[in-house]
Amino acid sequence: MNLTDEQKQAISQWITEGASLSDIQKRLKETFEISLTYLETRLLADDLKLKLIEPEPEPEPPKPAEAELAPDPEAPLAGPGKVSVTIDQITRPGALISGRAVFSDGEKAEWYLDQTGRLGLNASTPGYRPSQEDVVDFQMELEKLARSQGL
Repeated sequence: MNLTDEQKQAISQWITEGASLSDIQKRLKETFEISLTYLETRLLADDLKLKLIEPEPEPEPPKPAEAELAPDPEAPLAGPGKVSVTIDQITRPGALISGRAVFSDGEKAEWYLDQTGRLGLNASTPGYRPSQEDVVDFQMELEKLARSQGL
C-alpha cells in the first residue's frame, strides 16, 4: 500500500500514543478514508517497522493459601495422627460400599470395596500411598463406621 508521508507520520504518532491495531484501523478510516482489514493493518505496521506498545497484562489476583480455602463440606475432617472415614450415601457404580478418607498427613482419597472384597483407593495425588499406620487406622475406622450403620 502506498501511503503519503503525512499518513505514515500519523500512524507512527498513533502507535507512539499507545493505539491498538483496531484503533489504527478505525482512525485510518475516519481520518484518511482508507479501509483496511485487521490483518492488513498489522502488515502495514510491520512494513513501516513500527512496534506496537503491548499493554501491561493485569496481574492475577493472589491465590489463597491452602489454609484459606473453604473446606469441602463432603470431606471428612482428620486431626494430626488420625484417619477420618465417611461412607457415601450413594454407592459408586460397581462397588458394594464406597466413601472418602482423609489420612493423618492431610491427603484425601476416595475408597471403595468391590464385589470380590478388594479394597480400592483413589488418592487426590497420583501415586500416593498412605503409611502402614494410616492403613491400619483406616481399616479400623471403616469397620467401626460400617458397623454403626448396620453394614
